[in-house]
Amino acid sequence: MSTEPVRPAVPGAEKKLVAGILAILLGGFGIHKFYLGYTKEGVIQLLLSFICIGGILGIIEGIIYLTKSDEEFVATYVTGRKGWF
Repeated sequence: MSTEPVRPAVPGAEKKLVAGILAILLGGFGIHKFYLGYTKEGVIQLLLSFICIGGILGIIEGIIYLTKSDEEFVATYVTGRKGWF
C-alpha cells in the first residue's frame, strides 16, 4: 500500500488533458481556445490557420498545457483566463 497522501482534485483541472489533446490535434482551428471559453482568441487562431501559422501555435500550446501541473493549468487558463501561451 502506498503511504502517499491523496491529493484533492483541483477544480477545472479536468479541462487540461482535453484542451491539450485538442490543441495538438485541432489547434490550427483554435478548437482548444473555444473549449476553454476564449472565443476571441479562437476566432483569431482560426483566421491564422488560413496562413498556416495556427497549426504551429496549436501544437506549441498543447505541449504547454500538458506539461503544466493541474494547479498551474487551472491558475493560468481557467481562473487567470490567460488567452495566449
